[in-house]
Amino acid sequence: MSEQSIDTRVRVQGEPVDSYPEMAPEAGRGTVLRITAVGEDVLHRRNKDVEPAQFGTPELSALIDNMFLTMYAAEGVGLAGNQVGEDLRIFVYDCPDDDGVRHVGHVINPVLDERDPDQTPLVVENEGCLSVPGPHAELPRAKHAVVRGFDKDGRPLVVEGTGYFARCLQHETDHTYGRLYIDRLAARARKKVLKQMNEMANDVFARREANAAQLTDASS
Repeated sequence: MSEQSIDTRVRVQGEPVDSYPEMAPEAGRGTVLRITAVGEDVLHRRNKDVEPAQFGTPELSALIDNMFLTMYAAEGVGLAGNQVGEDLRIFVYDCPDDDGVRHVGHVINPVLDERDPDQTPLVVENEGCLSVPGPHAELPRAKHAVVRGFDKDGRPLVVEGTGYFARCLQHETDHTYGRLYIDRLAARARKKVLKQMNEMANDVFARREANAAQLTDASS
């Protein structure tokens, strides 16, 4: 019996598209922003919901554009609003799942469906964070995740993923509630990650600056 074929088309806002560029089009309109680092207040508290009056505004669209370009410059697969200093519950992503399917989009005011332990096992894999520059640590996350929220125009949105993309959805939603992945680690593992971060951060920052310059030159 042959295995069921996988639809490998890129998913944009959860929906398959027949073609898509190497980078999200939003990035071409964006500006690279500074990424906040562990210890900054905006990363460690629940952020504000995007209000109805903010949907559909040029300011919200510009923020998403900037977040996409900043994410690419930092070589990330997801980026939350508080990671660029914005006290808003929003994240962008460009992330593959374990089947190699690429997922791209943004979610505003995200809420994760509650995990059913009998249906959705936890998987332990390496995880890192752009706001904890450099190191990674093993962390259990649900193998499958469903996030509900809104797009930038206020339309309801449901995005689901498995494997690495499920991890991304959980990680970024955590950010909007003021939780970093290191907050889910045991004390010893957390201390080790922070020590490694201090040793690695300067090299990471230098690479980000070089990437930002390259992306800016390419768009000019």
